[in-house]
Amino acid sequence: MLRDAHEDDLPAMRHWRNHPRVRATSFTTHEITPDEHTRWWRATRVDGTRRVMVYQHAGAPAGVVTYTGIAGGAAYWGYYLDLDGLERHGELLPAWVGLERAAIEHAFGPLGLSLLRGEVLAGNEPVLRLHRRFGFAETGSYRRDVDGVLRDVVTIELRKDHT
Repeated sequence: MLRDAHEDDLPAMRHWRNHPRVRATSFTTHEITPDEHTRWWRATRVDGTRRVMVYQHAGAPAGVVTYTGIAGGAAYWGYYLDLDGLERHGELLPAWVGLERAAIEHAFGPLGLSLLRGEVLAGNEPVLRLHRRFGFAETGSYRRDVDGVLRDVVTIELRKDHT
């Protein structure tokens, strides 16, 4: 299940986002400071093209889904999970699958999208496999500067009529 993120979710969201394995697979790999996180949150809350959702797994907050660039029935999405908490309870794989399912349902349901796009670092094969399992097509690739290092990025998309 997804719900809107709230101010009181910010400490957990930043903690999850700063996990070393989450940072290693992100486009921003440095540790996010409290001030940086607060600036991001303030900008996001007033931007009509962005949504931040908290993923609930087994009734508890366990991850974050972001939708950006919402326009014309399309958006980009990304996510991260509470790796430590989910692994401690043996729930990481079920949470990955549950989050992906919930994010797609929310995109094509309440958000009213017809196209969901994403970008994944080329070396992140587990996430690429998961996206393929849910029907995402790989549409291209490009090189992107990630904190001073050029990295290969795979672009993906899922159309509502292909779900």
